[in-house]
Amino acid sequence: MIGLLGGSFDPVHTAHLAMADAFSVALSLEEVRFLPASRPWQKHGLSASGADRQAMLVAALAAHRPAHGHYLVDPRELLRDGATYTIDTLVDLRRELGPTVPLVFLFGADQLLHLDTWRDWRQLWDHAHLAAVTRPGFDVAKLPVAVHEAWSTRAGDAQALRDAPAGRSFLLEGLALDVSATDIRASLAHDGVDDPHASLGRLVPPAVLDYIQANHLYRS
Repeated sequence: MIGLLGGSFDPVHTAHLAMADAFSVALSLEEVRFLPASRPWQKHGLSASGADRQAMLVAALAAHRPAHGHYLVDPRELLRDGATYTIDTLVDLRRELGPTVPLVFLFGADQLLHLDTWRDWRQLWDHAHLAAVTRPGFDVAKLPVAVHEAWSTRAGDAQALRDAPAGRSFLLEGLALDVSATDIRASLAHDGVDDPHASLGRLVPPAVLDYIQANHLYRS
């Protein structure tokens, strides 16, 4: 089974890696593909270029030991013109990998709160499983009614996901991921002339901080 972890990765931080590790163990993933977005339609702009965000991901994964399987960067969304939509990526991957490989799209459960605003959101299950990781205290009952119904009726365990190529939902509960890329960028802009390793070393992989410094990213 292949996990697909999308995001802006602006910059990639330790919570992204922790999420990949948690899912790779819980679902016994053979592979996790990190998919940096080109122009995510629900965000107003990205601070770092696609090339820099891809390079930071490569640096982070080169220094990271996966908990299970192997990790790689898939730049297909950076090569696409226009806005980035998850449905387009899943259709493309399904066409490339064939109809029988189990694919699972990985994301934070906060995205479930507005899943019904994503383009063709119900069709996502036609091409992959959906798996969300929750923060402590997350309550599925507070999801929009349509999302709660669609998610609950497709709920399955790890074995159910492995037994089918797509169509199931899976909730991984209680992973503390209190890291904000917005706060990281603000700290780098404020303290950019200083060594960020002291203040951000537990939030951003050292290789990524080295790249940020060398390329003068996120300076105010």
